Amino acid sequence: MLNKEKEARAWVSDFKKRAAKAGKEIKAKIGADTTVSVAESFEKQIYVFGDSWGRGTEVLYQAMGLKMPESVKKAAAKAGYYAVSTEQLADYTGDYMVLSRYEKAENAFMKTNAYKEIPAVKNDHVLQVDANKFYFNDAMTLDYQLKTFQNYFLGE
Repeated sequence: MLNKEKEARAWVSDFKKRAAKAGKEIKAKIGADTTVSVAESFEKQIYVFGDSWGRGTEVLYQAMGLKMPESVKKAAAKAGYYAVSTEQLADYTGDYMVLSRYEKAENAFMKTNAYKEIPAVKNDHVLQVDANKFYFNDAMTLDYQLKTFQNYFLGE
């Protein structure tokens, strides 16, 4: 449509290389078996996401090769996402959690004891991101997500 197929293929190749390199560096820093989960609060419901539902999942799991918790892998296998209660969230949270939030949304669950007792929360291993900037998976968004993960995990 835009007659930019060559540039698009070059970008994809470059992105894959950059993301794979970042994934190796992150795994070297936090451990290859360390798990990362992605959750989002939307309209008083909490969702966890599989490896292809936006919110940074394509970058974390596909491009960087970071490990998803088995509970999320099983629960989100069919639909790509899974709704959980605040009390269940701990069962679907990895060693690290990317928490996608809408600024004006109700996030009262974050004040509950159930949330505060999640090991990733207690260990300050929660990356809060703007849901509007993490929703899609176009080239600009993927670049932004990759840089955000590099900054968080590697301090770049």
